[in-house]
Amino acid sequence: MPDNSNRNTVIFVVLAFLMLMAYQVFVMGPQAKRREAELKARQGEQAQVVPGAKALDQTQVYLPRAKVVGQSPRLQIDTPSVSGSLSLRGARIDDLFLKGYRETVDPKSPAVELLRPEGAKFAWFAEFGWTGANLPGLPTPDTVWTLVEGQVLSPGKPVVLRYDNGQGLIFTRKIEVDNKFMFTVSDTVANTTGAVLNLTPYGSIQRQGVPVQANGATAHEGALGVLDKELRLIKYKAWKKDGEKNFSSDGGWLGITDKYWLAAMVPDQAENVHASFRVTQAGGVDIYESAFVAQSRNVAPGQSLTHVSRLFAGAKTAPVLKAYQTDLKIPRFVDAVDWGTLYFFTKPIFWLLEQFNSVLHNFGLAILALTVLVKLVFFYPYNLSYASMTKMKKIQPDVEALRTKYKDDPAKQQQEMMALYQREKINPLMGCLPMLATIPVFLALFKVLNVTIEMRHAPFFGWIQDLSAPDPTSIFTLFGLIPWDPSIVPFVGNLIAHLGVWPLAYGITTALSMAMSPPAPDPTQQAMMKMMPIIFTFVLAPLAVGLLIYYSWSNLLTILQQYVVMRRHQVETPIDRMWARLTGKSPATTG
Repeated sequence: MPDNSNRNTVIFVVLAFLMLMAYQVFVMGPQAKRREAELKARQGEQAQVVPGAKALDQTQVYLPRAKVVGQSPRLQIDTPSVSGSLSLRGARIDDLFLKGYRETVDPKSPAVELLRPEGAKFAWFAEFGWTGANLPGLPTPDTVWTLVEGQVLSPGKPVVLRYDNGQGLIFTRKIEVDNKFMFTVSDTVANTTGAVLNLTPYGSIQRQGVPVQANGATAHEGALGVLDKELRLIKYKAWKKDGEKNFSSDGGWLGITDKYWLAAMVPDQAENVHASFRVTQAGGVDIYESAFVAQSRNVAPGQSLTHVSRLFAGAKTAPVLKAYQTDLKIPRFVDAVDWGTLYFFTKPIFWLLEQFNSVLHNFGLAILALTVLVKLVFFYPYNLSYASMTKMKKIQPDVEALRTKYKDDPAKQQQEMMALYQREKINPLMGCLPMLATIPVFLALFKVLNVTIEMRHAPFFGWIQDLSAPDPTSIFTLFGLIPWDPSIVPFVGNLIAHLGVWPLAYGITTALSMAMSPPAPDPTQQAMMKMMPIIFTFVLAPLAVGLLIYYSWSNLLTILQQYVVMRRHQVETPIDRMWARLTGKSPATTG
């Protein structure tokens, strides 16, 4: 068995990381810049003419958001978590901001906008109502409702709207909201005609055009729901390409999601509903819609009936989603967070980070604590692995002698090496264990940092104000002393823009840890192994800085454990040699 068996594993991991990071560098980076431009355009006050687009008052223009809000009578929404307004025209929930979340890490930046009314670019809203064949005067999006109770929609203070169609049907809508993100809509219809009428309740979330998405490679964005007990995920691109999808479901939920934000309807969990995800076009604008239709029901003359639906409109905070899942019996509501295919790793990693954060009150420190826990769990196999590598390093002169002696007889060389390993009780495969053990943790932490809103804008210390973003410093700006943006450099800009303190710390510690392992058998492989820390540094630099903190700290713990094992086996380490150069004397190599 060759003594460089861990080399193939390292090469495999490098290639896997390169493929993964290619999305970050060549897809996510450019998309992020386009999305930033889109966000700026959204905030502009100049109307943009879009011929044939679906717009208010048939004007065929997109109006500034504030102007659209002011065009219809409204009542205010004000809770500890959200603010905005409810349109009396159509009784839509279509103007909503999230109080606890800002556009940037600057606490004075604007609150995150979730919903916006039709008529503004990228409208996103929810509506509920009744449908039925040959029914007189059902409410439409243009129907103006009358406020009959309440002034401001807030927790414990519902509002009641009323619409009399003048043809024997009286519609009443009671809207309630809690202190988080859940609205409850109770629709009542009273039949004062002389005939039995058949009505069907429905709910719809509509998004008219979608801003350029920057997160498609790491987080699901598009249609989302749990229908017929299965999680349904349809990205915008596939949604548009594949067309309408229909489902029959007992209860469940469905909506439209961004990376961190969600608007989702929750019908009565005891009722069978027909749910659909569909895309239509109006004036060149893609209109994405998640909708459900509940069971039809008869209302006799002089009688009334009520249907209750819920709307979640807010941030995908795992504990909040979990609480709704438990309290309201909403199936798999916590899976609105994109945990990924490795959810069986991702969820426990996130839970551990939450527990550490509840004690340390800093997700960066929680990551360090998680790293220590991982090291403790794998302490024994790590020790076996490092002991094996240390023995291999110790017999390296013997290995080189065998290569020289049997350079013209590979079979004999292999036989003698196997005999040497057996005499010294060495298993070269043991060197792979630490790497194999950390790969699932790395992938799970990568997902957690990229999809959980708890990590968004979570600070560490110093210049790190967002663990889910790349290190904002760069060696190419002398860590902020030179005022220029390295990301403008063609092809490699995104690679070098974030080559800051933490990526460099990761690269240095990785190089030192690899230097303490046995060398590759030939000069070419040795040169390649020396290049790996540099390659890894550039590849990982654009990723969330929380990952670099995790790996740098993990490398330090690894180096400490390697050093102790190597000293115990009386093998000189690179640290010993550096110490000798600094002090002029070498420490003893005895354990």
